[in-house]
Amino acid sequence: MLSPAERLLIELGVDDPREIDLDAIAWDAGAEVRYAPLDSCEARIIGFSNRAIITVKESAIPTRKRFSVGHELGHWKYHRGRSFVCRSDDIGGKRKSDPNDPERIADAYSANLLMPTFMVRPRARKLGRFTFEAVDQLRDEFQVSREAMTSRLLDIEPEPAIVVRHSRERRVWFRRSASVPEQWFPRDEVDAASNAMEVLFGAVQRSRRQIIGADAWFDRRGSEDLEVYEQSQKLSSGDVMTIVTFKSTIMLGD
Repeated sequence: MLSPAERLLIELGVDDPREIDLDAIAWDAGAEVRYAPLDSCEARIIGFSNRAIITVKESAIPTRKRFSVGHELGHWKYHRGRSFVCRSDDIGGKRKSDPNDPERIADAYSANLLMPTFMVRPRARKLGRFTFEAVDQLRDEFQVSREAMTSRLLDIEPEPAIVVRHSRERRVWFRRSASVPEQWFPRDEVDAASNAMEVLFGAVQRSRRQIIGADAWFDRRGSEDLEVYEQSQKLSSGDVMTIVTFKSTIMLGD
């Protein structure tokens, strides 16, 4: 089933990622997009009747600006009549929250607008494996961040996966694709045997995709006899993000 954002793209005749012009889409929806210095927030929307002004932080990187515009258009779609001042954590935030939270609703709208499933899915299937090489090829095509496209591929599932982000101190967050059983819960800390350790603490920016014992990622009885694939990528923050997929497919049938 198509989301409202995806239906809008189809109604506008947009069928290629290069045609997703957010300023034009906003204008068609009655919202003018402006870029200006913002100190206390990432983006905001002020609307009255059928017109609105969206202001986005001009110093943000291009992919962030695009997601912020999409986010504010989500507010315009679902929360018309209200004004929003959105901080950095409100847009694309990974913290747990009520799915009815207006910020999460706006995030979902932005993701559907920037990375519509009907465009991403066939490209992801053609690439096959869920790797950072595939993520980068698609994020360049759709002009989104690495984290945004990684999250989208978890939804689309070119192959079942868990994505984990670690800082040097702890696990920051993780997400699993829908077909991965909930009992596979990643460890809090990076295992010394994992290439993620070298990416997190060394000069390596991206590890190769390798096979490793599942017990490096999961503290669960029997995991020492199972295997997964892992690939890690250093983020601009210094954290490491790892894609874990399943060589031992029995792990998906439990």
